[in-house]
Amino acid sequence: MRVLRSAGSGPALDRLEAIGRTRLATVPTPLLPAPGLASHLRTRARISIKADDCTGLGLGGNKVRKLEYELDPARLQGVSHLVTAGGPHSNHCRVTAAAAARLGLGCTLVVNGEPEDPGRGNARLHRLLGARIVTVGDRAERGPAMEDEANRIAAAGGKALVVPIGASTARGALGYVHAVAEMHKQLGSDHAPPWIFTSSSSGGTLAGLILGCAILDWRARLVAVSADEPAATIRKTATGLAVAAARLPGREPDPQKDPGGADPGAGRGDMDLADRVRETADAVTVTDRFGGAGYGIPTPEGEEATRLFGARAGVILDPVYTAKAAAALVARLRDGTISAGDHAVFLHTGGHPALFR
Repeated sequence: MRVLRSAGSGPALDRLEAIGRTRLATVPTPLLPAPGLASHLRTRARISIKADDCTGLGLGGNKVRKLEYELDPARLQGVSHLVTAGGPHSNHCRVTAAAAARLGLGCTLVVNGEPEDPGRGNARLHRLLGARIVTVGDRAERGPAMEDEANRIAAAGGKALVVPIGASTARGALGYVHAVAEMHKQLGSDHAPPWIFTSSSSGGTLAGLILGCAILDWRARLVAVSADEPAATIRKTATGLAVAAARLPGREPDPQKDPGGADPGAGRGDMDLADRVRETADAVTVTDRFGGAGYGIPTPEGEEATRLFGARAGVILDPVYTAKAAAALVARLRDGTISAGDHAVFLHTGGHPALFR
């Protein structure tokens, strides 16, 4: 897929196209209307669901788009194993294990804590996908354990690529620039910019949405709903990742243009895009009102949203991420923040194996 262009976006998107990417996702994902949900909520706003639970690999979800860039073919040269980390029911670990299996690589997952039952949910899928599981006591131990595992693999004659937790990096955020371009094309430019609701935790998906909107100069109203972190933390992290991602697709200096070793046009373009990214990030609404008692702990509002999306839209949510984001959307529809004539898009980031923990 070539990314959609808008006025002024060409240079940035040309450079994005040049960044290495291993195609893993089934894209574009559909944009599904949800008239039954809108009718039940008695709103005259339109509701649509961007079905990134349908990205395909390893039961899909937002991590697939991010891993495409983390697993740049150039970075996989000579690699025999992928190593990453997460919780005992991590969606990121599930998709990384699936990617390793797809690419013919070994995989080690460093998991903090034992699942209640390793035969259920993502914990079972980690094992079905052939991953080696290394268990540590808490989150602080995951980084050192990943290093130890990479060293163990090297000592045995292999080579590990350590994938950062959640693939929430500047490089991984580029996957959601493509998602923005898809939504922009699916919605068309004849309508007012939509509301876009997404779950957020480590900030990588939100960073890509911010960067994509900045590149396309699309004034979509982004709402990020925290699954665990304070709103200020998510905003700061996502903004930093988006700015860093905007600077990733750099060019080699052209000595004919600048004998001193720098292409002055490239620097100015990056600075302009970074400024647009910050402006876009400042306009994002980030809320931690729907997180409840903490990560992975269901909330009454999330459980209601799960029932509504299931019975009125045929869409399965999970209790960790998407149910809480959907609860925020329902609340904004009910209080009139999203009014008649508006279009609200729910970005479904996947995660439904958590229903079966």
